[in-house]
Amino acid sequence: MAPESPSSSSASSSSSSGGEGAGVMQRMVAENPVVVVGRRGCCMCYVARRLLLGLGVNPAVCEFDETAAEADRVVDVEVPGGDLRRPMTLPAVFVGGRLLGGLDRLVAVHITGELVPILKEAGALWL
Repeated sequence: MAPESPSSSSASSSSSSGGEGAGVMQRMVAENPVVVVGRRGCCMCYVARRLLLGLGVNPAVCEFDETAAEADRVVDVEVPGGDLRRPMTLPAVFVGGRLLGGLDRLVAVHITGELVPILKEAGALWL
C-alpha cells in the first residue's frame, strides 16, 4: 500500500505482503524528514511517535504486520544512508534519510539535548 497523499505532513503506510514492504519503507525514508518504522500496534513505536510529536515533529509512520517472515525481511533490508546491510531493530527511527536508531537511541539523544539540532538539520523543525 502506498503512503497517503504526498502533500500531508504525516504519511502513514502499512504493508501486508512481504515483497513490497522494504520498498515502501525505503521510499518513505527518502521522501520524509522523519520516519518511524515498526510493527502494527507496537507500544514502542507509539512512544517514539509521541516523543517526536511532543517536540513539534509529525513523523511519517511505516507499519508492518506481525508476521515473522515480513518482519525479518524489513529488519534485513539495505538501510538507507548507512552500511549496505546492517541489523535494524524495530521500531527504527530515520531522520534526514539516515537511520538514527531504535527507541533507546531516540530517547538517549533527546536526553543529551542532541535530538533538536538533528531534527533541525534534517528540516523537520523550524524553531
